Amino acid sequence: MRARPPLDSLHEVPDELSTRASAILLSLAALTSRTLPAAPPDPATFSIAAADPATGEVGVAVASRFFAVGTVVPWAKAGVGAVATQASANTSFGPNGLDLIARGATAEEALKVLLRGDDGRDRRQVGLVTASGDSATYSGPGCNSWAGGRRGPNYAVQGNILTGEAVVVAMEKSFLASAGKPLAERLLAALAAGDAAGGDSRGRQSAALLVCRAKGGYNGFTDRAVDVRVDDHADPFRELSRLVAMGVVNDFWNRGWTAFMEKRFVEALKWQEEATARAETQPAMLPEVVYDLAVIRLAAGDRPGALSAARRALKLNPKLDAQAKVDPDLEAIRAELQ
Repeated sequence: MRARPPLDSLHEVPDELSTRASAILLSLAALTSRTLPAAPPDPATFSIAAADPATGEVGVAVASRFFAVGTVVPWAKAGVGAVATQASANTSFGPNGLDLIARGATAEEALKVLLRGDDGRDRRQVGLVTASGDSATYSGPGCNSWAGGRRGPNYAVQGNILTGEAVVVAMEKSFLASAGKPLAERLLAALAAGDAAGGDSRGRQSAALLVCRAKGGYNGFTDRAVDVRVDDHADPFRELSRLVAMGVVNDFWNRGWTAFMEKRFVEALKWQEEATARAETQPAMLPEVVYDLAVIRLAAGDRPGALSAARRALKLNPKLDAQAKVDPDLEAIRAELQ
């Protein structure tokens, strides 16, 4: 079997691969020629782009002494991959990198094309991972020290203006040690490990976490399973941890409700029971999660369980009574709720 040549060697591509390589290069020439200006300048930061091929999840977590870093660095698309673009960030690396991967490029091939079309490449830093776990990371020689990264199957970790290499080492170690947990929790743990190891040498300000999965959004219409940001906070890690915990509950809740809407009631009940268990530590979400548990239990044939959950939901939030009185999903037990 002949080795596949790099995408930047078009004239050396074997005949049987020329069509594919040509399509990728020609279609992306226009993309990379329209390099966008960095906005705003220098979001020095540390981040992790990662994938979990077993669950189909991809995502990015990032933190920085920079306002609203989540508006710049993280990009992800279910079934495709994730990109973290930072330092003197070229934000076009996000959508263009994902487009390259979607067209069949490996992480390294996508990285080469992105950098080749960018005059400011020496000041860029970027990490890419494909949905299958292929990864690449790059730190330009013009990035402010300490700057660098580490990569392996399913992850790419990178940072600049850090207290030292220990930051990315700690992030890598944490990610590898957390296999089997939801990707959002793994990304959060890696970010927290980086902060504990020194983080951004200038301090803290913002953080963000994004996880995408096919049909992961509300009612399954988008892929954004967990999407939370802390734009400005004295302790962004504590606040991000709070929001991610709620985001994970919401993710299980969305899975349950999406399955319910599609009349997959047994699967819906599995996810909603998990959402409820996790919501026990989230009082702001618990009443509504339990209410939907009642709806799904009833649809799945558990009338006693549905009645118990509905009564609990109304006790936790009496204002839900008005909804319960007209909700067709609870019609079969409405008389017993009065």
